[in-house]
Parts: sequence; structure tokens; C-alpha cells
Amino acid sequence: MEQTQAPARKQRILSGIQPSGTPTLGNYIGAMRNWKLLEDEYDCLYMIADLHAITVRQEPAKLRAQSIQLLALLLAIGLAPEKNVLFFQSHVRQHAEMGWLLNCFTYMGEMSRMTQFKDKSAKHADNINCGLFTYPVLMAGDILLYQANLVPVGQDQTQHLEICRDIANRVNGLYPGVFTVPQGYYPKVGARVMSLQDPTRKMSKSDPDDCFIGILDTPDAVRRKVRRAVTDSDAQIRFDPENKPGVSNLLSILSALTGEDVHAIAESMSGKGYGDLKNAVAEACVETLTPIQDRFNQYMSDKAYLESVYRTGAERAGKMAERTLSKLMKKIGFIAR
Repeated sequence: MEQTQAPARKQRILSGIQPSGTPTLGNYIGAMRNWKLLEDEYDCLYMIADLHAITVRQEPAKLRAQSIQLLALLLAIGLAPEKNVLFFQSHVRQHAEMGWLLNCFTYMGEMSRMTQFKDKSAKHADNINCGLFTYPVLMAGDILLYQANLVPVGQDQTQHLEICRDIANRVNGLYPGVFTVPQGYYPKVGARVMSLQDPTRKMSKSDPDDCFIGILDTPDAVRRKVRRAVTDSDAQIRFDPENKPGVSNLLSILSALTGEDVHAIAESMSGKGYGDLKNAVAEACVETLTPIQDRFNQYMSDKAYLESVYRTGAERAGKMAERTLSKLMKKIGFIAR
């Protein structure tokens, strides 16, 4: 009689996003739209990182509103709660507990070399708190709690993944087999979307409003921002990021949204003006974002459903997290509770 093999466990991916303002078109193109493509191949967890958000002072009502809006947005881009675990970081107490434990396995020198701490300290000189200093340890705990195999990372997060791997290896050296050591996940598709006003810098929601397109921006706001986007005085539409960063950024956005090759777009617009390019970009943005916004509004009007999603997500995430936390606490020598 033939024995049937149990299906291999899918590799697990964890991704976190802070509820500090509406994600941008750059967040959507570079990361969020690809998340839907992962749910059948991977075991995916998506965490709204509200504990990380408080390294910067937050207005309580605004933090609550932005957190629930971000959950609705994750659903609106197509993430099915039956296939993905969607949860608030603060609803899974094991994150804060693991953060403390890992602080005791992390060195001051390692934290002081974190470039984002230096950058954020400069931006928030009146609030250089310990959380800002040690949040890469909390981030490591987020990943290691779920035995994540893969973590989607951008250029600005590679240093945090490396410290996470260092901490995991250090703990495993003392207590073998506690943690899975994660690898970076680099999506096959995606484009780097730059600021509309300074196309040498990545589009960021922390920049002034006219520098980025928010996923929830109205069609009129999108058109206004694209119309004001920086170009140059050359008046030729061609893809040349070094010499024509503004025009190339607009072409990249159009290419990412339509799926058409960026050089083919430039060629098809030969002889046209920058106004034509901007109109095409704006309409592609509106066409992409309108259905997402419609679904977002539907979810926001059903608070009971949103609550059921985040409660179920926290319960599922909590069970996974507790297994890892309990294992480490036992290895360290704590009495089981």
C-alpha cells in the first residue's frame, strides 16, 4: 500500500507596515501590489506595526484611525484574510516580550551603528528615545517569533535584516534550534518610484504632500500633483535616469502601472510634450487607484467585519508567536507559566 507524503510546509513570509500616514503609490508599486501574488505560494503574515510607530510621538485618535484604515487598505488591495494572517502588532503581546529578551542578546555597539537611528535622530532631535535606538531589536523579534524564512526588504532595511540574522545566530549558538535564520526576499517585479519634486530621492509619505501620491488621493489631487511634477527644460521624452530623472520617474510610473516597456512608452510619445506624458501618468494612476479606493470605502463602512479580521488574525498570530517565545523562555531558564 502506497504511503502518501504530507505536503511540504510552505515557506513563511512576514511583512510589517507602520500606520504612520497613508501608503504612497511608491509603496503600492514597489511592494504592496506584489503581496497578493504571494498568498498561494507562501505562508504570509502581514503585521500593522503600531508598536514601531510610537518611537515618534503620535496623536492617539489619529494612530487608531490610521491603524484601522491601513487594515482596510490591505484588504482593498486584495489580501484575503483566509489565506493571509492580518493583525495589529500590539494585539500580540509576545512582540513586546520577545523584544525585551532579545535586547539582552544585542550589543550597544551594534545598535549605535544603525544608520536609520542616526537619520531619525536628526529628524526628531527633541525625542531621541530608547525605543528609537532599540527598535531594530523589536523588528528582529517580529521576524523571529514566527520562524519566518523570508522577509521582503528594501535597500533601507537590509541593515536591520542583517542584525536580525546576527541575533538569531547568537541565540542559536547558545540554545541550538530556537530560531529560523531568515533570508531577504527580493520581489521579481517592482519599480523604485521617486519623489515628484526631487526625483533623486525615493517617494516617501513623510515628505511634503506635493512630493508623493497617496493611495487614497482623490483623482483631482493625483492630477494636480502629477501636473506639478518636476521635469526639465530639454522637452524630449526619453528614459535617461541620470540626465533626466524627473521625466524618467514619470515614465517608470507609467510603465509599472500599464505593464508596457519603459523604452517603448518613451518611443510612442516621441514628438509629444511633457503635458501629454503627465496626462498619461495621471490617468494611469487614477485608473489603478479608483477600484482600490472603492473597496477601501466598502470595508471602512463595515467596522464589525474589520474587527472580526483583526481579532482572528491576532489569535492566529498569537498561537504561532507563543510557541517560539515559550521555547526561548524555557531555554533561558524561566519557570513555565
